[in-house]
Amino acid sequence: MSTLKSAKHRIVLVAAACTLNACADGPLEPDIEAWSDSEFDFVGDLIAFESQRDGNREIYVMTADASDGINVTNHPAADGDASWSPDGSKIAFASTRDGNTEIYVMNADGSDVTRLTDNPAIDRFPSWSPDGGRLAFSTDRDGNAEIYLMASDGSNLVRVTDDPAEDSEPAWLSDGSRLVFFSTRSGNGDIWSMNPDGTALDNLTDDPSFDSAPATVARAQGDPGRISFVSDRAGGNLDIYTMDMDGSNLIRVTTDSDDDFDSSWTSDGARLVFDSYRNGNWDIYVIESAGTNTIRLTFDAADDESPAWRP
Repeated sequence: MSTLKSAKHRIVLVAAACTLNACADGPLEPDIEAWSDSEFDFVGDLIAFESQRDGNREIYVMTADASDGINVTNHPAADGDASWSPDGSKIAFASTRDGNTEIYVMNADGSDVTRLTDNPAIDRFPSWSPDGGRLAFSTDRDGNAEIYLMASDGSNLVRVTDDPAEDSEPAWLSDGSRLVFFSTRSGNGDIWSMNPDGTALDNLTDDPSFDSAPATVARAQGDPGRISFVSDRAGGNLDIYTMDMDGSNLIRVTTDSDDDFDSSWTSDGARLVFDSYRNGNWDIYVIESAGTNTIRLTFDAADDESPAWRP
């Protein structure tokens, strides 16, 4: 079993210094895919992801079939944690470009970068509310990882969790009624949900296994939809599971002997894009939500991780 992902997310924000601070040993082999940045078309189904294929961690956007892609950050700092706005026009992300990990927002093509947080702590994992008006994110500015909300312009900062445990990786249900998140408050990693003001906490997984990285269907047409997450409950390696919003109806989606991580749903909930270590490094794959028809999308020598499907 690869321990790269499990170690990163067990430590959560403590590990962010390595995750987002260009920990690669140096430039990696160039991508075997012939992508032409100057001609990239931002129309249609797109997937954002992070990669070190240009020598440091950058955010890329590619077509859903991976036939074309572009580096949209193109900055010597480390950029990651891409999160699409509900209308698909903007990407919120984390970056070390001003000396520590902060939350930024940019247009989908990488233009008009705006810094949203300004704190010496580590701010990561931005997640847009369904109406586009707010962002949830994780920060260790209070000494451990907690979840905060802010307006999409960075104003009106509100702390919504307050626990000695680690609370991180927030994701909104599609109707905006609840936030799901990773927490160690039960003594191990579990997926929890709460109202956006931090009330009515509920442990959705409540299992001795390590559960992390929740993701939700962006548009569920009036239904909050299902939640995907990562767990080592079967065999010790990390697989992707889905469940209903109350934690019921658990389905194991991936069954590979190597680690799978970082899932993101298509808008209709029919497929999931994720990263996997099954071919010796982290690459991007897509799978039907029932666990069938897995397709590998990236084949680069660098690690391609944390995919996010545009709503």
